[in-house]
Amino acid sequence: MATLLHIDSSVFPGEASASRAVTDAFRRTWEEQHPGGTVIYRDLAAHPVPHLDAHAHTAGFVDPSAHTPEQAAAFADRVKLIEELEQADAVLIGAPMYNYSIPSTLKAWLDNVILIGRTGGETPSAKGTPVTVVASRGGSYAPGTPREPYEYVQNYLTAVLADALGLDLDFIVPELTMAPQNPAMSELVPLFEASRDRALQDATTKAKALAERFAA
Repeated sequence: MATLLHIDSSVFPGEASASRAVTDAFRRTWEEQHPGGTVIYRDLAAHPVPHLDAHAHTAGFVDPSAHTPEQAAAFADRVKLIEELEQADAVLIGAPMYNYSIPSTLKAWLDNVILIGRTGGETPSAKGTPVTVVASRGGSYAPGTPREPYEYVQNYLTAVLADALGLDLDFIVPELTMAPQNPAMSELVPLFEASRDRALQDATTKAKALAERFAA
């Protein structure tokens, strides 16, 4: 049975998070199709991974036999995260936009799993693994909108996940999520609701398609 690596990074719990609501719909559909499968779950808000320090960084460029005790300990944490990525048949990431970018906890995870010569470089070890990113945002940064120039989430994650790690990247983008809470955005509530419903449907459809692909 296939293995799904599911990562959430929203600081908000449950239905209070737009990205978690969509990743939950994806995961529930996946589990319905793979009742005997494996889900590796990381909630980076509840249990952040360590940010890279000098020991963890330099350990990636030194033969393990020459690691200092500090490098060995830090590198072991990185290897665990890398192995989870390599073992996954599919990856699901909740990536809400905070201040025009991704949460620092998700950036820390990426910094840990990007290792030149293994996950990165000419032959990335997880190359071709499908990854679905739920990139929620409070406003709209779509092409043609006034805030299009500030869209750093999809651009950045495309560079990292697709270009650096060689993953097969797909986005689901729930937008205008602040409309129900912000009176100044009240006229955009119908557009938010349509975006939310479309994102939930996309999550179900994409999860089912991936599940059928691995079952074939």
